[in-house]
Amino acid sequence: MSYFFVGARKHPRVPVTLLLLALFACLAACDNPKSAGNLRSKARDAAKGHATPHPQSSVRAGAPRLAIILDDLGTDRSVADSVFALPYPLTLSFLPYHTNSREIAEEAHRRGYQVMLHLPMQSLGNDMPEAQQLHSGMTSSQISDVVDGMLQNVPYAVGVNNHQGSLATTDGPLMADLMAILREHNLFFIDSRTTAATLAYDAAQNARVPCAYRNVPFLDDVEEVSAIRKQLQLALREAQEKGEAIAIGHPHPETLRALSEFLPQAEAQGVRLVHASDLVH
Repeated sequence: MSYFFVGARKHPRVPVTLLLLALFACLAACDNPKSAGNLRSKARDAAKGHATPHPQSSVRAGAPRLAIILDDLGTDRSVADSVFALPYPLTLSFLPYHTNSREIAEEAHRRGYQVMLHLPMQSLGNDMPEAQQLHSGMTSSQISDVVDGMLQNVPYAVGVNNHQGSLATTDGPLMADLMAILREHNLFFIDSRTTAATLAYDAAQNARVPCAYRNVPFLDDVEEVSAIRKQLQLALREAQEKGEAIAIGHPHPETLRALSEFLPQAEAQGVRLVHASDLVH
């Protein structure tokens, strides 16, 4: 073997051929999807919250569409795990500033669920108000500050629906200011319709915010599996008759049990399950 010298020390000379072979092996490893470099890249993507989509629906294009929104997530980790056991394109709406709002919202996004902000609004009886909520008399600047803070606490939110709000959604100026802010954030709005007197949907339309509204009864006003099954069938029929429907429920054990039975049946009956954003106009 030949040698070269650096100062008083001598080192073996590595043949150029071996160096080239080592270089080609390194390049091949970088292209290998199982290589350490690519695995780290995938981990970085996951950490950034790149969504993993649910399996493609087998229902034909142009079929009736049904979006199911589950409200009030953000507190109970075990409840979220039960929701994540349902591998369908559900839309999950998070109350801000709850114990696990941020963490669960991030995981929901990674798992391919759609994330919304469940925006607290003042109700007529002001029952069980959240720490922060929209209420009459707020300035546009105050509304903006509240919404901005809540969006930071619910990452990946692409839309908003109202939590309670039987009073706030009847306040025309308040709703007009809110919709202007949602338009700036490029968010859609779903009117939960907690009162027949709501002005929220009209305000969203006037502000050119993509919007829709709950057009079937709440799924779980009665927290019994049999009652929830009936409400889900009503939602299915509404989708079949009108072409699309938006239903809203909550992650109660009874609701999740009924959904676990219903969701496979919906697609078997030719109704495509979609995210809420697919039904805004």
